[in-house]
Amino acid sequence: MAPKAQKSLHIVMFPWLAFGHIIPFLDLSKLIAQKGHKISFVSTPRNIDRLPKLPPDLASSITLVKIPLPKLAELPENAEATMDIHGAQMDSLKKAYDGLETGLTRFLEDSCPDWVIQDFASHWLSPIAARLRISRAVFWIGNAWFLAFVGPTNAIISGSDDRTKPEDFMVPPKWIKFETKLAYRRYEADWIVGASQNEDSGSSDFYRLGKVIFESEAILLRHCCEFEPDWLTVVEELHHKPVFPLGLMPPKVQEDGYHDEVWAPIRKWLDAQNKGSVVYVALGSEVIPSQHQLTELAHGLELSGVPFFLVQRKPSGFIESDSMKLPDGFEERVRGRGIVWRGWVPQLKILSHESVGGFLTHSGWSSVIEGLVFGQPLITLPFLIDHGLTSRIIVEKQLGIEIPRDEEDGSFTRNSVANSIKLVMLEDDAKKFKERAKEVSEIFGDQELHRRYIDNFVEFIENH
Repeated sequence: MAPKAQKSLHIVMFPWLAFGHIIPFLDLSKLIAQKGHKISFVSTPRNIDRLPKLPPDLASSITLVKIPLPKLAELPENAEATMDIHGAQMDSLKKAYDGLETGLTRFLEDSCPDWVIQDFASHWLSPIAARLRISRAVFWIGNAWFLAFVGPTNAIISGSDDRTKPEDFMVPPKWIKFETKLAYRRYEADWIVGASQNEDSGSSDFYRLGKVIFESEAILLRHCCEFEPDWLTVVEELHHKPVFPLGLMPPKVQEDGYHDEVWAPIRKWLDAQNKGSVVYVALGSEVIPSQHQLTELAHGLELSGVPFFLVQRKPSGFIESDSMKLPDGFEERVRGRGIVWRGWVPQLKILSHESVGGFLTHSGWSSVIEGLVFGQPLITLPFLIDHGLTSRIIVEKQLGIEIPRDEEDGSFTRNSVANSIKLVMLEDDAKKFKERAKEVSEIFGDQELHRRYIDNFVEFIENH
């Protein structure tokens, strides 16, 4: 007898307005659509228009739904994502995001989906979905150790965590019973104290996250037990609901000619470099280093003597006078040895090129995954939210080193940058880091392993 055909589900995806969130949500949409289910991917018009083109075989399975973002005087014209604004405008963006509630409610009422998969910020969505009898899951695009670090659901919602001072976050939490160095530095700890305090939008980041977790039927994590087996158990114990690791959703290099005009000159330069000699430097789309930080980073690259490829993207919310300047004469002095690239780059193609032998990164989880898929040892320079915790895990696993910084103010020097690069690229220790990264790449790049994680999750939503 033939197996019973599985009903095609309709799933709504609703990410936060940051491309570091939007792209993983889109990647998950593609993986679910490949299993025969229909996706409605909801965001604002400009964000939808900036998405990469959908693969032709999935275009009929994924519908891109535009809901206009309410206009606020505090936000720049056409600002619809974190990359369009300054840090001081983040709270206004969250207010505008909350204003999507009416349009999204109408869409859910009209389309009657089976599931909503939401992000940390939409604390108002779960009660609406519950009223409409729509199942709901939260997709935490980060890793399991961050959720383990922030604590149990009730404490996140109420702010009743007994850790109230920055110093409290500079040691591993009491509920983590195994040996780890997972903790914030002094200069990072102010952020996590502030994350539990109410903002002008009316809801702190922690309140939003806690409410979404509490009212979800499952927690989804971009996590792989083969790399880190201990943290998933902690998350389950803290939140008392099903937790599904989705694997690492490793990206594949696209060889379809897309953006060939950008890749051709980059590849030509990389082809001319020695194997494993180039350090690739990219701090992601959300990080805006200060002028002093950029100056020290540039001087450090120069002092290291190592060939480098530096990506310097001007955030779209910045006017020209705001854009950070490299040191006078820097590009002339490093010509031939270093490239400064202003604008988008095909990061996967660069990381997979044989001349690249290390990755200087802000430690965003997506970037770390991309680097380790291709066996690149990491030089970490964390800036935001979970970056520091991920960097501690990288160091703990001997997959690279963290650039030393002043414990109080987080400043770093050109010498600390140069020495860190040389340690991973040139010194005797470099072999250890390269071997460990290569070893871990067997897990990070195992497409079959990560496909099984997705299969397990899709089976759950089909049967729930």
